This record gives sequence, C-alpha cells and structure tokens, in this order.
Amino acid sequence: MAFGRIWMALKVEPRAFDSPAAIWRVALKVGFRAVILGCLSALVILPALYWVGLLQSPLVEVVTLTVVLSWLFAGVMSGACALSMGEMIRDLAQSRAEFERLSRTDTLSGLANRRAFNEALAEAYEDASLAILDVDRFKAINDRFGHQAGDEVIRDVAGILRGVVGDRGLVARLGGEEFGLILTGGGLAQRLALVERARNMVSAQNLRAAGVGLTVTVSAGVAEFYPGQRSELVYARADRALYQAKDEGRNRVVHEQSLPLSERDLARSPQGDDLVFGGM
Repeated sequence: MAFGRIWMALKVEPRAFDSPAAIWRVALKVGFRAVILGCLSALVILPALYWVGLLQSPLVEVVTLTVVLSWLFAGVMSGACALSMGEMIRDLAQSRAEFERLSRTDTLSGLANRRAFNEALAEAYEDASLAILDVDRFKAINDRFGHQAGDEVIRDVAGILRGVVGDRGLVARLGGEEFGLILTGGGLAQRLALVERARNMVSAQNLRAAGVGLTVTVSAGVAEFYPGQRSELVYARADRALYQAKDEGRNRVVHEQSLPLSERDLARSPQGDDLVFGGM
C-alpha cells in the first residue's frame, strides 16, 4: 500500500522542467501512471459488474475496450495536461531566474550591483583582496558634457574592468562612479598587479563621450581579507586607501600597507567597527 502511494505520487524535482525533453519525460510518466491506474480500476470493478448482470457484453471484450479507452483518454489527456503544466512551470522558473539575475545586476553597466557585491563581500575569505575604484573628476565630465556622456564613461570603464578581472573575481558597480573588485586566487602581488593593469588600461583608453574623445583615469584603494575579520573593516581600510590615492594626486593604486600605522590599527580593531568613510 505504501509502495503504491509512493509510485503514484511521482515526486518531481524542479530541474525536471528545465528543458522540453525533460517536460516530455514527465508528461509520459504521468500519462503512463494514469493508464495503469485506469486499467487496474477496470480489472477490479468490471468483473463485479459482470457477475451482478450489469454488463451485457462478454467480460473479455469489455476489459479490452476499457484498456483501449484508458490509453486513448486517461493516458493522452493526463499526459497533455502534464505537458501543459510543465511548460508553465518552466516559464515561471525562467522568469524567476531572470528576475533574480536582474535584481543583482546594475542596469547601466551590466555589472553586479551593490546587493550582489555586499553578499560576496560577506562571504569573502582570506587570500583575497578588496579594491575600490573611483573615476577621477567624474563630476567635471557630467558638468561639461552632460549625464549621458557620464553614463558612456561608466559603461566603458565597466567593460575594461570586466575584461581585466575575468574569472579572477567579482566586478561590481557600487553606485555613481565607484566600482568594487573582490579578487581571489594568486598572491597579493598578483592581485595588486591586476588592479594596476585595470588602472593603466583605463588611462590608456581613448573613451568617447558625447562624440568627444576623453582621457579618463581612476584611483583605487586596496585592502586584504584576514581570518575572522568583519567585512566592514576590510571595506573601511580599502576606502581609506582610496582617499589617500585621491590625496596623492589621483590615477594611482594605494594598498592599505601604505596607510599610516595608526589608521591601519584603528581599522582593524573592534573599536573601528563604527568608523565611516564617506564617498568621493
């Protein structure tokens, strides 16, 4: 009895609807179960009806006709319904996946947005670096050429960062002209070289904005992840390093090791949890 309930339940995982072929397999299983159930029901009920005289035709003919009708109606109709429902479930799953993707994507740059960045930041571990990059004098671009030109610069810089980082980490737009990189793998020197390469490529690229060629630069602050340390403190040190890069003339990368010792210690201590560094 328990086996029968399990067999009829046909537990289906969501991934069973991830392709047309998978949906057809589910539909065939549903149709087959409907036929088996119809045939078994007929084999139980029809003999009783025959012996009490409610059936006039020979029992064999009635059973044969019932089996045929079970295939034609129960099987086909159940399979068709399962096929239709499978298509609906697949469409809903795809819509949900697309909605989830869009909710984690910055619409202007196509990069990960602040939400996706914060999730990745909270899950980062040691042997990884956080780099915060800011487009230098971005307000002057907006003021002189308009916000559409500024948007073009953001998209161009985003494309350069995406190409440089590749599968070495996450590239996100944090808002405005600020970007965040979470770099993993390799050593510290390799990760710093990656940030320097991104900076060099941005400054070497002749970007087009409002039909005018522009030379754009970025400044970056880099900090390291340490075991057991809160991600907010790593962000605070990277942000402070970015401030120092701006103070030193822009278009440069500053690692947290270049910060004054007092600032590094403050950012790493529990008392620094509420330390806030504003944007550019």
